[in-house]
Amino acid sequence: MRIFAIGDLHLSSFRPKPMEIFGPHWIHHWDRIRANWINKVTHEDIVLIPGDISWAMELEEAKPDLDSIGELPGRKIIIKGNHDYWWASISRVRNILPPGMFAIQNDSVMLNGIAFCGTRGWAIFEESEDLQHDIKIFSREIQRLKLSLSSAQGAGEIIVLLHYPPFDEKGEENQMAHLLKEFPVSHVVFGHLHGSSLNNVTEGFIDGINYHLVSCDYLDFDLKCIVER
Repeated sequence: MRIFAIGDLHLSSFRPKPMEIFGPHWIHHWDRIRANWINKVTHEDIVLIPGDISWAMELEEAKPDLDSIGELPGRKIIIKGNHDYWWASISRVRNILPPGMFAIQNDSVMLNGIAFCGTRGWAIFEESEDLQHDIKIFSREIQRLKLSLSSAQGAGEIIVLLHYPPFDEKGEENQMAHLLKEFPVSHVVFGHLHGSSLNNVTEGFIDGINYHLVSCDYLDFDLKCIVER
């Protein structure tokens, strides 16, 4: 069994949005991801998708994108990204997911003896025009991560999905990273970063935890294997 990760798929089956507006490297990006996925992943494997899955605005509009992912091999675990406006109540999201796809929100998923936890996260910038608003959202996301991690009480190993990186604009660990250290977390996957943000990435082995940036463009539209057993 292997665990792969890839984020920020930005699919748009219902109302197509050409991703090449973000650069020529995005041309036919889903075709490339899908080919790599089929070539690597088996039905026994797990694929983590940490947010920004679909450009859809409504849940029903996101269904073709979710089904397209569901057709691919492996079990999939997803969390909400900042562009997943279609993400409704967690019960409605789960009701529309294809078989073998799991959504995390304030809870966890246990597969192959590993607990998978996560939340969207948020970023705080000192120069933000609405700093108090950002602090409020970040604090709420900390509580959601705490709920998720606490739901995995007793698990020997936890892997965490975040959309926003658990580091500040200087690349230093933020409060979310500090919380992760209170639990038996082995790996953290995150996305969100694109373009010039990819030039200063914090990842790797830090204080016992492996951090992985898995934005699909950062991975050249391939999947990263983070666990192989």
